[in-house]
Amino acid sequence: MKKEEMKRRRFLQTAAAGTAVVSLAALAVLESEKAGEDGQLALLGGKPVRNSGFPSWPMIEKNDEEAWADVLQKKGWCRLNGDYVDQFEKEYAKLTGVKECLATSNGTNALFGSMSALDIGPGDEVLVPPYTFVATVNVPFLRFALPVFVDIDPETFQMDPAKIEEKITERTRCICPVHIGGYVANLDAILEIAKKHNLYVVEDACQAHLAEWKGRKVGSWGDAGCFSFQVTKNLSSGEGGAIISNNSELIDRAYSFHSNGRERTNKYGYQYIHNGTNMRMTEFQGALLLQQMTRLEAQARIRETNAEYLTEQLQQIPGIKPAKHYEGCTRTAYHLYMLRYDASQFAGVPRAKFLQALNAEGISCGGGYTPLNKEPFVEETLRNRTFQAVYSKERIDQYLKENHCPENDKLCQEAVWFFQSMLLGTKEDMDQIAEAIRKIHKNAAALAKA
Repeated sequence: MKKEEMKRRRFLQTAAAGTAVVSLAALAVLESEKAGEDGQLALLGGKPVRNSGFPSWPMIEKNDEEAWADVLQKKGWCRLNGDYVDQFEKEYAKLTGVKECLATSNGTNALFGSMSALDIGPGDEVLVPPYTFVATVNVPFLRFALPVFVDIDPETFQMDPAKIEEKITERTRCICPVHIGGYVANLDAILEIAKKHNLYVVEDACQAHLAEWKGRKVGSWGDAGCFSFQVTKNLSSGEGGAIISNNSELIDRAYSFHSNGRERTNKYGYQYIHNGTNMRMTEFQGALLLQQMTRLEAQARIRETNAEYLTEQLQQIPGIKPAKHYEGCTRTAYHLYMLRYDASQFAGVPRAKFLQALNAEGISCGGGYTPLNKEPFVEETLRNRTFQAVYSKERIDQYLKENHCPENDKLCQEAVWFFQSMLLGTKEDMDQIAEAIRKIHKNAAALAKA
């Protein structure tokens, strides 16, 4: 065999071997993709769609450490002898577009201080949604008022304005809409009803930092707006809260209540103009919030972009219904990404098993709230000695008889949550969330039998 022929054959053999390697690599990629949507579910022994975690929260940077150390070294740890909380109040009022901001120790106390400043108390009724964190209900109870539950609109997860007026009595003093998950309640409708019946509006915006209604920040529409800075929140200081308002007199009263009854202009003295308690924010919290605020807008934009992209994908999956936004909502905070799960489109797989399967695929998720109006503490509170001294047995019996929210009951069986830090990930992270749900949908029959 000639030398040139041998070289040619060796070249062809090498090329063929290379082609085989490329083909095997391509096959491996295809098998990997198949292990994604079309492969066996991780819960049933297959490979998970995702092996890495989502961004952790809270995020800490050098400016956080420097501000914390500054408070530590100055020893002005209390707001009465420091300036970080004062500065935060000014900056947060500016950010939310209001005249006044009062920092509090947590979001629960922001609600408590607001309702105290509005003199909501024994015999009064406060309209609340059942789909919310328990603080929304606990605060009226702490004021010896009745939290009256208004059923929700399941498509938006928000208090349904069409069901408000039927709950109004001569004792109703306040409506407390909750911008749950950072989505926005129907403020136009709620404010119109409040004006018609001469009611206060306290916005529970504890999960809705930077959310907007018609281009204006939530919390700024009602008589007061309340925020939480608890560790999971989009703006965090571990614990913390704030009341915002355009009513300076309201904030004066709230300030007095939150600082043991002191007058706002005499914060160091021992003269007291009201009864009160201590719910002051510390300088450590104020310092952290000022630093965390430097990243708030950029993080909000990432969440919005990812949430919109994720929604486009999830809307294509039968049985998955992302929460809708009211037309007046011009910005959603996405403290949560909320959707409804229809088991009938997943071979009857119960939501609990769907959540288990989704977590097994590496996608963190939860089922959200249980029916708050049905919690045993509600009746227990109403049956205690104090409430029986304020309300007649007939009123308490009527309250419990009418305490039904069927739409909320159903939502609590269908809801699925993704958490705000997940939305700080990449576009590819959103792809994997959608991929995992599509995988479960395609393998739903096998999951139902397991």
